[in-house]
Amino acid sequence: MTARANALVSATLESPTRGVIELRHDWRGRSVPMFVISGGRLRMRRLERLATAGFALLSGYHFPDDGVVEFVLDPADYPDFDFAATGLHVAGEFNDWRGADMMEWAMHSRTLAGRSVYAWSGPSGPLLARGRRFKFVTGTHRWLSVPWDAPGVELDDGGNLNRVVDPDRTGCHRFAFELTAPADLSTSLTVRWAEGHAGDQVPLQPARFFYELGTDLPLGARLTPAGTVFRLFAPRARTVELVLCAALDEQDHPHRYALARREDADGAAGVWEVTLEGDLHGWFYWYHVDGPRDVFGGFDPDRRILDPYALAAVCREGPGIVLDHARIGSVAHEPNAFRTPAWHDLVICEAHVRDLAAHAPGPVSEAERRGFVGLRKWVEREDFYLARLGVNCVELQPLQEFDNAASADYHWGYMTANFFAPASAYSTRPEAASGVRELQDLVRAFHARGIAVIVDVVYNHVGDPAHLMFLDRLYYFEQDASGRLSNWSGCGNDLRTSSAMAKRLIIDSCLHWLDAYGVDGFRFDLADLVGVPVLKEVEAALKRAKPDVILIAEPWSFRGHAAGELRDTGWASWNDGYRNFVRDHVRGAGSRANFEYFLKGSPWYYAKWPAQTVNYAESHDDRCWIDVITENANHDGHLPTVNDRARTHLMAATLFCSIGIPMLSSGQDFLKSKHGVNNTYQRGDLNALDYHRIQRFPGTHAYFADWIAFRQSETGRLLRHFSRATEGFFHFIWAEGSIASAVIYNADLSQGGTRLLFVLNPTQADVRLPIGDLAELPWRQVADQDRFLAPGRPAGARPVTADLLITALGCGLWVAD
Repeated sequence: MTARANALVSATLESPTRGVIELRHDWRGRSVPMFVISGGRLRMRRLERLATAGFALLSGYHFPDDGVVEFVLDPADYPDFDFAATGLHVAGEFNDWRGADMMEWAMHSRTLAGRSVYAWSGPSGPLLARGRRFKFVTGTHRWLSVPWDAPGVELDDGGNLNRVVDPDRTGCHRFAFELTAPADLSTSLTVRWAEGHAGDQVPLQPARFFYELGTDLPLGARLTPAGTVFRLFAPRARTVELVLCAALDEQDHPHRYALARREDADGAAGVWEVTLEGDLHGWFYWYHVDGPRDVFGGFDPDRRILDPYALAAVCREGPGIVLDHARIGSVAHEPNAFRTPAWHDLVICEAHVRDLAAHAPGPVSEAERRGFVGLRKWVEREDFYLARLGVNCVELQPLQEFDNAASADYHWGYMTANFFAPASAYSTRPEAASGVRELQDLVRAFHARGIAVIVDVVYNHVGDPAHLMFLDRLYYFEQDASGRLSNWSGCGNDLRTSSAMAKRLIIDSCLHWLDAYGVDGFRFDLADLVGVPVLKEVEAALKRAKPDVILIAEPWSFRGHAAGELRDTGWASWNDGYRNFVRDHVRGAGSRANFEYFLKGSPWYYAKWPAQTVNYAESHDDRCWIDVITENANHDGHLPTVNDRARTHLMAATLFCSIGIPMLSSGQDFLKSKHGVNNTYQRGDLNALDYHRIQRFPGTHAYFADWIAFRQSETGRLLRHFSRATEGFFHFIWAEGSIASAVIYNADLSQGGTRLLFVLNPTQADVRLPIGDLAELPWRQVADQDRFLAPGRPAGARPVTADLLITALGCGLWVAD
């Protein structure tokens, strides 16, 4: 096959001196093709065909003989799986994706190119005629994730990443080459055919070794006995310049210093540094970095870059502020530090700094209401809303520096500009780094009220300006062979979290927030894009520093859903299935199977242990609860109907009776409405909490507070599970022909002598539940669909009867000791 009949697809460096060239189709020529490197003085010393077995291990298939296709998997690529115990199967379009159900698709162990692999082989013609997409799946129905950099992968219409068999690419399209000298990563290199084609060339891109480059040296601005050290990781930079000034009004005539690449292994990896005399605490600084100016680089020597390790920033553009770590201190290591609640004891409320503080009572200036100080003053008041509600954990929407253009602008904060710096928009004097102390004081105030603090963090993408983009676009961001950025976040870019220093940036910044601010944990936005392997490394690092750290993932993205993979980690995750279930169920559209599954804590597919599911009905995203379920037109629940309120009570009862971690959205307990608006990420007017609604709907607010108090009581321990309950712990009773139900907790007395009876009727018809002989137990009613009953005052309490009547949209809770 001539060069003109084939085409270059990619050229990658596997090391500074070796690489691989791939063609669009197998090369059928007797001699190897000829290629030339452009953009430098490098030449190829050697070019040879690669063994097809290597391609088989990457792609998952090969053709060992004419008319035979063999699917191959290296178990070393999936160290968390025990295939000897679970079995391994191939599934695809050719068997209707049912490979896990049929032993004829089971893979067996064999040796390929000296490696122990699992393989399945069969006739290629009839097989591939039915379809070419495939995946590997265990005999226990766990699908193995497909690496994004595997050859020939593609997405289906459902957003699932699949492997694909290409009969024209069998491994004979790959060639290995060796260079005469190490490639200079700070230059743009291309590979083309030696005989020449106009435009028929591809960039020579570094592969996995490049993304493994890194250092353990402290980064950022560091005060040392020798002076102030400025250290930056920039593996493809040609030059790095530090720009420094003592005052903001000196930015037009600052000091400039060239950083030098270290002359050791850290320098070879990409570490630049300079040490300046003196204590520069409080000075302002930024960088200029130059490097390859191609589509993959993004380098611009005139662009200001905010140090990714800056501990404070004046605004989203910078400059960063030099801060002495010792002077910042550590909230986590203060005497009598707060004790983080056990996960199964948590009741979380998701909230935004400005939403909580905007209409809070008390003498607070407008500037203070926009940030940490205003919220701290509200938290310290005796009548603080969340303390009255009774939650023991607040999940604050992003607090890291984000990309709102002006500090007064309202923003949810999911477009991060720096991972270490507290949001300048929430600081009273960002030029003085006041946000550091103000945030520390806010966390202390929450802890003084017995409320843990989780911070919502965004590591799947960055906002504008994308400072990491100008530091090294290729190293820090996912992109295709043409340099087009991946955008599964829907925010314009996806961080390459698997690169060594992106991963370290995530871990280091989380450790800083745990130590300096004393936060109790994190909720990772769009964690599917961060990736389960990275999440496991984050978990291990953070638990070494704080064993009881709370880790919650938002397990999806536009790319897919990682909940199944998270089962074998120490992460909890938002359960969107629960959210959808409870919205449907209280409107009578549920099922018995779903009710049992979600009440038990999603125990099979989703959660391996009880507190791994975060159960919720509303979050900041999309419409709020009352606007979703309201009977009013246009999803406007501002003036909820009687049924809207009744269904809200049923939701609360269901949520707090479900095994797992319950989470509320702030204002949900007093029927917060956003007038049907779906996306309010910049609508502070709609998101700010109107506390007058507590007086308008006092019964609903009290109902939520009483459920929380009951769940956290000694009796409520039957709803707070550390480990999976026994098989007989739950006993479900169903009304005939209805989804109305009764649930007895601790039915088998495996957790002591106390039982709970919870009944729920989400239909619009009265029903009777066949309680039978269980009605003879000494049941004492605790709550109904309207209120909790005062202890010792039986007025209004109903006895449990053998044929228990539950009214439409009704519920009840009884205790038997």
